[in-house]
Amino acid sequence: MSRSDFVSVTIVTYNSGRFIKRCLESVLDQKYPFKEIIVIDNNSSDGTIDILEPFEDRCRIVYNEENIGFSAAQNQAIAMSEAEWVLTLNPDMLLLQGFLEALVNAGSMDPKVGTVCGKLMTMNATFDFPDEPQVDSTGIYFTPNLRHLDRGSLQVDDGSFRNYEYVFGATAAAALYRREMIEDITVGGEFFDNDFFAYREDADVAWRAQLMGWKCLYVPYAKGYHVRKARPGNRRELTAEINMHSVKNRFLLRMKNMTGDLYRRNFFSITARDAVVVSCCLIWEHTSLRAFPFLFRNWRSVMVKRREIMRRRRVSDEYMASWFAFEPVSKPAPKKFAAALTPTRVTKQR
Repeated sequence: MSRSDFVSVTIVTYNSGRFIKRCLESVLDQKYPFKEIIVIDNNSSDGTIDILEPFEDRCRIVYNEENIGFSAAQNQAIAMSEAEWVLTLNPDMLLLQGFLEALVNAGSMDPKVGTVCGKLMTMNATFDFPDEPQVDSTGIYFTPNLRHLDRGSLQVDDGSFRNYEYVFGATAAAALYRREMIEDITVGGEFFDNDFFAYREDADVAWRAQLMGWKCLYVPYAKGYHVRKARPGNRRELTAEINMHSVKNRFLLRMKNMTGDLYRRNFFSITARDAVVVSCCLIWEHTSLRAFPFLFRNWRSVMVKRREIMRRRRVSDEYMASWFAFEPVSKPAPKKFAAALTPTRVTKQR
């Protein structure tokens, strides 16, 4: 078996007892024959460990003694993996039949594709499907004020997003990464930046990959369901810790990846959004003010990463600017994808 013949699935759990059994069963039920499953548990205390134990004969499971964060734990799993393709998967994901096969087949058709994502739909925390199917994500996009959002989020699934397209990046809830790209864009030994801890780390990877000339391909016939907790507008439902990381990581994204040209083009939009974020922290969300001391303390190390990223940049200012818009941006993929790849072996939704 060659390294290019199979997929490593990497999952990070932290108090994921409500979801992980169904998630693992959906991965093990994939018909794609070559795969390994690596699970890193970040010191769960809700019974997740007991649920994982029966899977130890079919998965490689590591039990960390502390919660080191999503980014570091994913890096830990990726370092253990052996495949040409790595599928990062959240424990609250449910894959439909053919998901892995559809992603790998499409990604293998273009060596410049470093990331592949499918069509994710919403489901509730009991893994029940809504009466009216809604889209969760068909890739991520950036706005000029540096928000990153999921394409199609909460739109009724009316048959849209049916074409193969290049998008800015993929949500790490279910993103397939090419090993060559992982190795190429890793900075300081980290694919996901450990400074992010959790949240927005996939947007950072997407931005860095674009700067270094890699593409992200959206595959409409790879389908799964996702229980998403973090969405724009629901900050009050999230923990103070996650909200703090969200603020911190908004600025880390820019410090590492923003070019001078892109900043000049979007100066007013960025500044207006910054004013809103900082004002909200000062007036209401005081716990998120902890983000700013972190940024000051780690300024030098972040600038080291930035210089390395900019040194390895391979694309033009115009190309990067073309991805930042208030409406989702996508670029058509060659017709060869639709001609060569069919959904015949992909189970329909529901």
